Amino acid sequence: MAADGGAISGVVDGVSSRTMPRFEQTFPSLTAPEIERMRRFGEIRTYRDGEMLFETGRLGLGMFVVLSGLVNISARDGLGHVTHISERGPGQFLAEIGQLSGRVALVDAQAEGDVETLMLPPDRLRALLVAEAELGERIMRALILRRVNLIQSGGGGPVLIGPTNSNAVARLQNFLVRNGFPHHLLDPATDHDARELIARYTPSPSDWPLVVIADGTVLRNPSETELARAIGMIGGAHGNKVYDVAIVGCGPAGLATAVYAASEGLSVAVMDSRSFGGQAGASARIENYFGFPTGITGHALTARAFNQAQKFGAEIMIPASVDSLDCERKNNAFVMSLECGEEVRSRAIVVASGARYRQPQIDRLKEFEGRGVWYWASPIEARLCAGQDVALVGGGNSAGQAAVFLSAHARKVYMMVRGGGLAASMSRYLIERIEATPNIELMFNCEVTGLEGNADSGLERIVWKSRLSPEEMQLGVRNLFLFVGADPATGWLKGCGVTLDRAGFVVTGAQSEQNAGRLVASLETSVPGVFAIGDVRSGSVKRVGGAIGEGAQVVAALHGFLADSLKPVT
Repeated sequence: MAADGGAISGVVDGVSSRTMPRFEQTFPSLTAPEIERMRRFGEIRTYRDGEMLFETGRLGLGMFVVLSGLVNISARDGLGHVTHISERGPGQFLAEIGQLSGRVALVDAQAEGDVETLMLPPDRLRALLVAEAELGERIMRALILRRVNLIQSGGGGPVLIGPTNSNAVARLQNFLVRNGFPHHLLDPATDHDARELIARYTPSPSDWPLVVIADGTVLRNPSETELARAIGMIGGAHGNKVYDVAIVGCGPAGLATAVYAASEGLSVAVMDSRSFGGQAGASARIENYFGFPTGITGHALTARAFNQAQKFGAEIMIPASVDSLDCERKNNAFVMSLECGEEVRSRAIVVASGARYRQPQIDRLKEFEGRGVWYWASPIEARLCAGQDVALVGGGNSAGQAAVFLSAHARKVYMMVRGGGLAASMSRYLIERIEATPNIELMFNCEVTGLEGNADSGLERIVWKSRLSPEEMQLGVRNLFLFVGADPATGWLKGCGVTLDRAGFVVTGAQSEQNAGRLVASLETSVPGVFAIGDVRSGSVKRVGGAIGEGAQVVAALHGFLADSLKPVT
């Protein structure tokens, strides 16, 4: 959140900003020598009294360092509320993590009197972070912490209006949370402004939630893509630009490739249909990842990589669904067609699209997805089932992590496992934790066969049976979590010549018959210049550490392919 950094005391919601955790790191002041070192990266911009340096919801120019004068920072939402945050003076800088990639501003900045600034556009800001290591570290930390403060305060983003127990509200909240975008939720049952807006728009149940963006526009239960476009989250492709490498998938494997490739000077585009992090991003806690002895959430781990990739200049497009890949390489470039109608061109492709949780054959499953049936377990879903009984299907590590997490919120977790035990599919530390958790009940050799409920109230109960008996039984739960294996996300590769195995995973290296007789990198597919890493690759270990390792490994192969592709034909 924008707040002061030195002698001027900011106030947020009536509380001194100096009471914020890590205040000095979030709002550092720059010394005169530091500003002098920064001058070669920026340009002088002056503003008269009342002029805006940037405005909520509009593309920001980059980072501003105040050289003289005062700048008033305020938060503004689509309901017309304006909250003064602070005033910034000489030696303080204005930006948060979104300005690394030129995204929209989340607060207003207005000159009070004449103001002189040093403005660093996104590309020069990134150059500064790399060239000035110690100073860059301080600035980068501040940019990240400011976004964290915005998320925690709910400032600077859209206002969601709807019942807190609404599944549709949970859908959009989950999308915003997983993408690290601030937002604020108002429940019409308790908030006067929400009731007034509802009286004006008279929404039907299918309209929940109403979403109010910064300019006052009201959206009725928008899709994730509609919401992303409305709030300026989507940067999109840049005309006919040809990237060195395009990465499909923003999970650990894709992010690792983006970090290493971009840091080594390659131009990188990353696309994902939903959010950064992939399946790993939804993990409540990863405890066996190298270097984190106390564990780390999947979202925290992948958020660090997401920010790191932007620091080195990777262009990340979310949400952006790839419909197809053209491997003819006209003009030496692959062409990816996006669902929105745009195209992305690149000299090399990295398939890191991962795998999606499988949808088992259960009657009425589609009807209840997002209305009591979930494929991940986050604090948002945990809020919906607080104090209730829930059912969870699955016996792998992801299922175990979700069960332990939900047990802290639900009254009881029925963990339903198709097999006769957990030892073959789950880490020992998770098995011990599950067995020690009193409100997790393990149910082996069983499967869900049906769902019951209605359109208004959502899921009400599940039908299940033991695999050892034909008799069907019912369990009264309003939330069912499914972690039953995964199918590869490779439909977009159809027709481009990339070899898949029987299960649809991408075959790489010597495993591919098409590669017989030619020397290929171990992660290269049957199509030269197309590589596959992470969960989508046939034979991968399906672990976060393995995905990150492959993401780093493939960069050497990318350099080799790109160098060869530029050699003149003799």
